[in-house]
Amino acid sequence: MRAGTHTPESRSITVAEAGELWLKACTAAGLERSTLDQYDTHLRLHIVPMIGKVKLAQLNLPTVRNFEDRLAENGSSAIMIGKIVRSLGSLLAEAQERGLVAQNVVRSRRDGRGRAAERRQRGKLKIGVDIPSPDEIKRLIAHLNDRRRPLLLTAIFTGLRTSELLGLRWQDIDLKKEGLHVRQRADRYGVIGRLKSAAGERTVPLPPFLVNTLREWKLACPKGERDLAFPNIRGGLDHRPAVITRSFCPAQVAAGIVDAQGKAKYGGLHALRHFYASWCINRKVDGGLELPLKVVQARLGHASIQMTADRYGHLFPSTDDGAELAAAEKAFLGT
Repeated sequence: MRAGTHTPESRSITVAEAGELWLKACTAAGLERSTLDQYDTHLRLHIVPMIGKVKLAQLNLPTVRNFEDRLAENGSSAIMIGKIVRSLGSLLAEAQERGLVAQNVVRSRRDGRGRAAERRQRGKLKIGVDIPSPDEIKRLIAHLNDRRRPLLLTAIFTGLRTSELLGLRWQDIDLKKEGLHVRQRADRYGVIGRLKSAAGERTVPLPPFLVNTLREWKLACPKGERDLAFPNIRGGLDHRPAVITRSFCPAQVAAGIVDAQGKAKYGGLHALRHFYASWCINRKVDGGLELPLKVVQARLGHASIQMTADRYGHLFPSTDDGAELAAAEKAFLGT
């Protein structure tokens, strides 16, 4: 008690009660609807049923570890478990600010070692598994034949998120200067608004092939009040599921980019964002842009360079191969 790491049980509320306070605080803070829905799902389907009756003062590291084990036993993936536990940590942070618990046992264990373990669980993105290979992208481009071809090409060569693509306006595309400005997004509920973070607002250069495609598309693009670059056939906001199921996946199947069951290999447009990141990183001799890590971070709109390094750092080419080591040794030793 003297160290401030203990709260008497008489002053402690249950995890379920703290969860209700947490959701109300998140709503009052104006968090996005999708985020609130995710938090509500984590609380209602996982946290409350398993540890909802536990008092905050009774939570400890073994309790959290047991909670993770039970989530795994119920079939939750490592990534999903991480998300749920982060929600629990956010819940405890709110309770801690209210003086309802002295310490946040979730965040106290999420030090550098904990984050490293989580990255190991998540694994590295692999070319041909998580990231389309250059050959797959070439085949895909050859089979983009419907009205969403410009949208998918823009996804491939700019790395924009799906929400950013659907919210992109013509006024944000400068075809003369060959660049586009990311200033807004359309969330999964069809609401167009601000980006999630300040880092998301950025300018992305456009390659000549894409510029020509967009010039042609601008003439044929359905007009609407929102000036959207990739609208539906009536000029309104296009639907995310339709983009994937009616355009992206059929194009993959036509190009032979399929899994063992003959279905589209990549289920979402984020795979194209991964490809763009790899294209930015790859060496010029291999057809890439060979950009520094900081530039890749800016192009992707990541909030921190650590995020970019954690996600794509392993894709950067090694600079210590045999030939370069031999040349460095010769220069150093003078032999």
